[in-house]
Amino acid sequence: MKFTKILLNPFIILSFFCLVLFPPLVHAAGGDDSTDFLNDDFYTDTTDVVPETGDPIEPFNRAVFQLNDRAYTYVFNPIAKGYSTAIPFDIRHIIDNFFANLEEPVVFINCLLQGRFSDAGSTFVRFLANSTIGVGGLVDFANREIGFEPVEATLGETLGVWGIGDGFYLVVPFFGPSTLRDFTGTVIDSLALTPYYIYIDKFSVKTGIYAEKTTNDLSMHLGEYEDLKKLSFDPYVALRNSYFQYRKKIRDHRVFLESE
Repeated sequence: MKFTKILLNPFIILSFFCLVLFPPLVHAAGGDDSTDFLNDDFYTDTTDVVPETGDPIEPFNRAVFQLNDRAYTYVFNPIAKGYSTAIPFDIRHIIDNFFANLEEPVVFINCLLQGRFSDAGSTFVRFLANSTIGVGGLVDFANREIGFEPVEATLGETLGVWGIGDGFYLVVPFFGPSTLRDFTGTVIDSLALTPYYIYIDKFSVKTGIYAEKTTNDLSMHLGEYEDLKKLSFDPYVALRNSYFQYRKKIRDHRVFLESE
């Protein structure tokens, strides 16, 4: 009976769908090459970008794209706009820092698995400094004061380093653009984050935490998806190209840093 009451609570239902549409593992705040289709890099010029892998299930992907587009436009974007109006930007930025800090151990592990020991060390320093001097991650002290910038590393990248191919391009319902490999890695990365919430035994509270993170995340990127659509004759193709362009920029930037 108690569980039924929780499920019937309108706020919890709304929070759950916020969680499903934009799960905490997707955003690139801490660096995820998989699917942040609201990222600035996603609506840059992608005319000459060639997808890195095939799109053999394009009819299915286009149908899912339309579903996600309507869900974002009519449900989640209005929620994020209301949230951004109620919560000042500085507070939202602090919240973003806090959740990004919780993701650092997963980044650290993926750096080790990829053999990026220097990045692993930087991530360890970031987590230690921000968790202590940065007041539990509320302030990105490591970046602002000692020059340790955020590192990006996901299991999708790790699997790629190990020689596992992308599979094929995939638009996931209530998630966004990815590939079979990257989405698999994203799910596992997400499961690795759950220990931080084990001490919370209430489903409603745990769901609220995830909903807060994803809503806050959306509020930091209002208007970006709309810009992508305005600048594109075919938003589906533009989003697909942007996804692969974003991954390429991450790799190119990493190669540049390693060559210095």
